[in-house]
Amino acid sequence: MSGSPKTLIFSVLLAASALATPAYADPSMPQELTDALAGKYKGTTVTAFGAFADADEVKFNQNIKAFEELTGIDIQYASSKQFEATIATRVDAGNTPDLVDFPQPGLMGNFSKTGKLVDLESVLGADYLKAQYQPSWLDMGTKPGPDGKPTLVGIWERVNVKSLVWYPKKPFDEAGYKVPSNWDEMVALEKQIIDDGDTPWCIGIESGAATGWPATDWLEEMMLRTTSVADYDAWTSGELKFASPQVKKAAEQVGAIFLGDGMVYGGTKAIVSTSFGDAPSPMFADPPKCWLHKQGNFITSFFPKDRDLKPGVDYGFFYLPGIDPAYGRPVLVGGDIWSMFNDRPEVRAVMAWFARGEHLKTWLASGGTVSPHSDAELSWYGNDIDRGAAEILANATAVRFDGSDLMPGEVGAGSFWKEMTAWISGSEDLDTALQNIDASWPKN
Repeated sequence: MSGSPKTLIFSVLLAASALATPAYADPSMPQELTDALAGKYKGTTVTAFGAFADADEVKFNQNIKAFEELTGIDIQYASSKQFEATIATRVDAGNTPDLVDFPQPGLMGNFSKTGKLVDLESVLGADYLKAQYQPSWLDMGTKPGPDGKPTLVGIWERVNVKSLVWYPKKPFDEAGYKVPSNWDEMVALEKQIIDDGDTPWCIGIESGAATGWPATDWLEEMMLRTTSVADYDAWTSGELKFASPQVKKAAEQVGAIFLGDGMVYGGTKAIVSTSFGDAPSPMFADPPKCWLHKQGNFITSFFPKDRDLKPGVDYGFFYLPGIDPAYGRPVLVGGDIWSMFNDRPEVRAVMAWFARGEHLKTWLASGGTVSPHSDAELSWYGNDIDRGAAEILANATAVRFDGSDLMPGEVGAGSFWKEMTAWISGSEDLDTALQNIDASWPKN
């Protein structure tokens, strides 16, 4: 075994845990993972393909290194920034990777319909997977097979949490504002800020050719807070129309913020012209020009670089509260989901390892991601931002993936962005925008 002293120590500890830790004595753990940890598959190769590249590819390779050294399995990862086209070409050519990391489950579902993906319950065991993930994660990894039967074809590796509201902590506290724990308190906070002569929200949806995507996130958040997850699933699959009462109600909830008098910094017109990355910056003016910004945990990389902003001191975040208690504490996420194209013992072993939160420990320590696994511990996170997002995720009553990424490209990355922008800018009314999105949905 080769590697740095730190890697060797980690590997020795991992090997010891394989023999002594109760988690590894779990009878539901797939035999292939037990065999792999005992070195049975030394010298084998598992090919993996995904969309994460650059810094994320480096982190992934660092993350799997100790497992490779311990088991002797060589995980050969390749990436492409043209992921969708490349994976389709490889599958059509018969050059299929053993494992594929999909950046969204919609495309994974297309391969499931053609029978290309392995039923993970049959090879890893339903009990094992239920122990590793809450039901929402397994629901989102389940897609129709070629016979239409729901089949678990994907397991989640890492995610980002979208349902977060950021605020300038020090002035927020000094102003006497309180983090809201429910929607009524959120509305009261907005009113308090306005009564103080300030503006509650910092919002921008400009993103070049992708302008409008932050607005689609807002509608997805409100769908999860004003109707059932069943309706959300029907909506993202095209069964529930955009012009339906459920979707219109959620959109009107978005409009109460986006179009409300005095609610958004710069007024409604500024929403469309302000870059999503620049939108939070006015929070850090002295005094703040706006106080609240809804965005995923990645947004801190867009905070002003000319100031040494410290989490927990200069900024904080809280969960975007639920609206109707009947729908609990839903959380919207993005993330990566692994599927299996080829079934061999060493491939099963790697998939079983990916289903364990502990496999992600190196990545969690380095920062920038959140684990969806039930066995993940908050102490593994290397910073308070990721740790706080993970805690919010762990307390979710339901989890759903970014809706636009589940929809056909013509809609999710086309009319949905465009029509939300048209409505917010005032060039169309809401009914027209929703009807136009429905009209764009593919007929077959």
